[in-house]
Order: sequence, then structure tokens, then C-alpha cells
Amino acid sequence: MGETVSDDLSDQLVSATRTSVGDELRSVTYFTEDAEEQLYLREDLDADADLVGFADNERLGFRTQAVYQDTELGGYRFNIRVFERGYLTRVIVGDHGAFVTTDEMEMDLFKELASAVESVLAEEDPG
Repeated sequence: MGETVSDDLSDQLVSATRTSVGDELRSVTYFTEDAEEQLYLREDLDADADLVGFADNERLGFRTQAVYQDTELGGYRFNIRVFERGYLTRVIVGDHGAFVTTDEMEMDLFKELASAVESVLAEEDPG
């Protein structure tokens, strides 16, 4: 898929997210501190989103992990951002992460989605 992410990791992330949320999946983007790569975009959507802007905003999650470490709430897991026509879910493991956009869906699916992405990211060392 390019220099940012291996084909294997890309395939695993797309497969895990499609399995978790099905047809509600809109897009999957992998990111690190330095780069981002859109791995999947549903065919009925335009590829005109500000991918770099979204990725820059989601990179703030690298600092969030440190801020929320060892709180009484437990370990930081994932973020959900709510929009008029869907959601963005961000998951970070170590020094890489992914954000996934979806159509509107049941709230229970977010935990399953985040768990699937976290599992794939935890297995793969980006280095």
C-alpha cells in the first residue's frame, strides 16, 4: 500500500473493521506521528476529505495516552467523535494508530470496532 503501512497490516485492519461494522464502514486510515495513509474508502464516497487535517488532529491522541496513563479510570482505550452523518473512532497502540469513519450505528458496535482495531495494531510492529 505504500511506505506508511505494510500490505499485511492494511489488509488486516480493513478486514477487522469490515467484520466489526459491515456496510456502515466508510473509511479506514492508518497513521503514525509522521505519516498517514487511507487504507479503505467506500466506493460511494468522494475522496475529498482533508486526510492530513484529520490525521493531524488524531495525532493528539499520542499525548492523550500519556496524560491518561495510570488514572483511576483505568487505561485509555479509544475515542469516538460524533458528526451529523456518522462517527470517527480513533485507536492508538504504541506509536501507531488508525481512525475509522462509519455511518450511524448502534453504540454497542463501537467497543467491538475499537477492540478489533486495537488487536490488529497490537500484533503489528510498525518498525
